[in-house]
Amino acid sequence: MTSKDSIVALSSGRLPAGIAVIRISGPKTRFVVETIAGSVKDRFTTLRKLKAADGSTIDRGLVLFFPGPGSFTGEDVAEFQVHGSRAVAAKLLETITGFEGVRHAEPGEFTRRAFLNGKLDLVETEALADLVNAETEAQRRFALRNAEGAQSELYSAWRRRLIHSRAMIEAEIDFADEEDVPGSVSDAVWSDVAMMIDEIGRHLQGFKAAEIIREGFEVVIVGAPNAGKSSLFNALARREAAIVTDEPGTTRDLLEVVLDLNGMMIRMVDTAGLRDAAGKVEAIGIERARARAGEADLVLLLEDIAEPLPAGGIPADVPLLRIGTKADLGAAPLHQYDLTISSTTGAGLSGLLDEIGRRATSAIGDTGDVLPSRLRHVELLAEARDFLSVAATGLSQELRAEELRLAADRLGQIIGAVDVEDLLDVIFSQFCIGK
Repeated sequence: MTSKDSIVALSSGRLPAGIAVIRISGPKTRFVVETIAGSVKDRFTTLRKLKAADGSTIDRGLVLFFPGPGSFTGEDVAEFQVHGSRAVAAKLLETITGFEGVRHAEPGEFTRRAFLNGKLDLVETEALADLVNAETEAQRRFALRNAEGAQSELYSAWRRRLIHSRAMIEAEIDFADEEDVPGSVSDAVWSDVAMMIDEIGRHLQGFKAAEIIREGFEVVIVGAPNAGKSSLFNALARREAAIVTDEPGTTRDLLEVVLDLNGMMIRMVDTAGLRDAAGKVEAIGIERARARAGEADLVLLLEDIAEPLPAGGIPADVPLLRIGTKADLGAAPLHQYDLTISSTTGAGLSGLLDEIGRRATSAIGDTGDVLPSRLRHVELLAEARDFLSVAATGLSQELRAEELRLAADRLGQIIGAVDVEDLLDVIFSQFCIGK
């Protein structure tokens, strides 16, 4: 398999469907289109009968042809939009791959070709994967902003500044006696480096917000046995996701459900009831509950209003809401809880969801900010900042220039401006076959 092959894949969703989109890219694209559908006008949608190798009609569908390099991959690209039956798609794919030099695409291969042909950089490629996989409005906005180049431009701008700074320092080293070389540029260079260290540091602080957008705002429900944890969990999930009984210790392991709350992904986690006297299996569940609570973005500590029982072992430094449950069975003492609810009647649940949504929105801050969207970015940015910190110390100019080169190299690895071959298989494996 080589990049000289033409590749083809089903690029739309699971069949059967109303429509199927078959995409082809590569040097044989125009020949395949003209053989199957006849002549078409570049960048115009044309209705054509699509012919199999034996001359029989496969289907009537729309054909679009995009000549390279003005296409998504930078190569000649075509799309066939046909009726979305399995039989039609299978026959069309069979016909296209029957041409010499045309094969089925590997996962992410269309996007990989776009990267290799300079249509996208690595950060834009990763953002495109996020956009394809976006499930909430916040994820869509975040991914689209990065796919349009906001993140790439920030890292590229930092890299350009470092390359310029290094050039100035090396010019000062090599040509200090030349008349056309300005006087000492060190003050300006190292002032800019200090600013960049601060800028990268503040940028890295945004990774937590990016994680919440991409992975979800995690809310862990804890409390003593029979405090109403699973009842609340089921009420929020709107289905019987957890078993609810009067027997203590029913929930032994962590249960999770994902909610879309005002465009934010919220991960709700139900846990084992917290108590001291427990069997071996239940004790494992309790330990997992406490550990998960320690990592949560928000903990809901539930307590039965009528029969309050202590639930210890919760880390003191986690954001926490005290929730009084079973409000339909009795009145809560004044000011004892942040909120009171009834999972049976639904009382208080909308207020609880509003508060969770408010906290999630507050946790991500201004979603218009450019944020590091991958742990890979964070690690390379941290390395770049460390090299800059070393360069800002009292080393010789030659060694300081080398630290600037290493920092610029790390920024280049983020966007793919330097050798990153070992990352490509991992990055493009995130995509579906037709992307």
